[in-house]
Amino acid sequence: MGYYDQDYQSRYKPQKGNRGGFFLASLAGAIVGVLLIILAIPTLSEYGVLPYKVVPDNSLQSADGQNQDDNNDVIPGETRNVSVDVSTGVTKAVDKAGEAVVGITNIRSGGSGFWFENDGGRQAAGSGSGVIYKKDGNKAFVVTNHHVIEDATDLEVSLKDGTKIPAELRGSDPWTDLAVLEIPAEKVKTVAEFGDSDKLRVGEPVIAIGNPLGATFSGSVTQGIISGLERAIPVDINQDGVPDWQAEVLQTDAAINPGNSGGALVNIDGQLVGINSMKIAQSAVEGIGLSIPVNSARPIINDLEQYGEVKRPYMGVDLYSVNEIPAYALQEIKLPKDINYGVALRRVMPNSPADKAGLKELDVIVEMDGEQIKDAVDLRKHLYNKKKVGDNMQIKYYRDGKLEETTLKLSGEIF
Repeated sequence: MGYYDQDYQSRYKPQKGNRGGFFLASLAGAIVGVLLIILAIPTLSEYGVLPYKVVPDNSLQSADGQNQDDNNDVIPGETRNVSVDVSTGVTKAVDKAGEAVVGITNIRSGGSGFWFENDGGRQAAGSGSGVIYKKDGNKAFVVTNHHVIEDATDLEVSLKDGTKIPAELRGSDPWTDLAVLEIPAEKVKTVAEFGDSDKLRVGEPVIAIGNPLGATFSGSVTQGIISGLERAIPVDINQDGVPDWQAEVLQTDAAINPGNSGGALVNIDGQLVGINSMKIAQSAVEGIGLSIPVNSARPIINDLEQYGEVKRPYMGVDLYSVNEIPAYALQEIKLPKDINYGVALRRVMPNSPADKAGLKELDVIVEMDGEQIKDAVDLRKHLYNKKKVGDNMQIKYYRDGKLEETTLKLSGEIF
């Protein structure tokens, strides 16, 4: 038998006369309790005690798993897991173009130490990126930057899956900072599709794909916009401190870092619109990346692939901008006092187009085809961008202080 407390029973047994009062009191307490809970729910939910989450049928679901509609009424149903589709224009563009972007290793001889003795003294001197743009039979072609492959003894291309393939340099051009490599096509699956860089608009989204800092971050993707078109950037080809050329490039705020050089700048359709080339790296500057427009790159790429060099018109002269000539030397040229621009000829190659046109040392060219020539950069831009091999070019120049004119027929042969 269990323990039975008779005294407890006698003390707490309800009396017959009080049953109704006890029942009413209990009912009133229950009603008050329900009202308090109802009034408290908005406050509790406001402070996060009763959280809600979105479910696929647009109803709300409370923390205990019950579906609720917009009026917070309980709707019978089961909890379902949500599968989110994260495919966007960016991910589709990367899927389309990503495998066409490769890594490039610049290998040079001259290494020393145990690791290099068995490899003929070769070592990796630098790395960059490239874009597979063509597949022809058992060959595939990669475009990259000239500065990525410069002074290389050997070149190696790393595909998306990590496969390393030896590459052959077909040709490179320091003026446009472009180069073309040839690799076996056996393992090449994806080739980049060319877009139209002339149709780009400021503010249009673009994506940079490449290998910043080498293999560790291979295939990195950064997103940005076109920040500017036709930016003219001075380029010092011979490293003498004087600009020799002006590169016309696209500006983007997509992150471009060392190793991204030669990689792809693609539009939202995954089409190649630029070859990433450089960034402005100054402590006070952020988000200025530069890319060679694909429309200006394509004729250079074609020449490098076919001929190993760019077929440019040739004058056969050595140039010096007038604004860079010291005052004492200008006296020998004998320019009119109001002429402070133009290009002086330091040398004229024998039997060259310039020689055949009658130009001589110390002549100062001031006009080509009716266009004023202020310096050597102007002359090269007119010659390389507006003229072709075999074209005639009208030239105005000063000799001994007198303005003269001649016609020069451009050649493609270097004398």
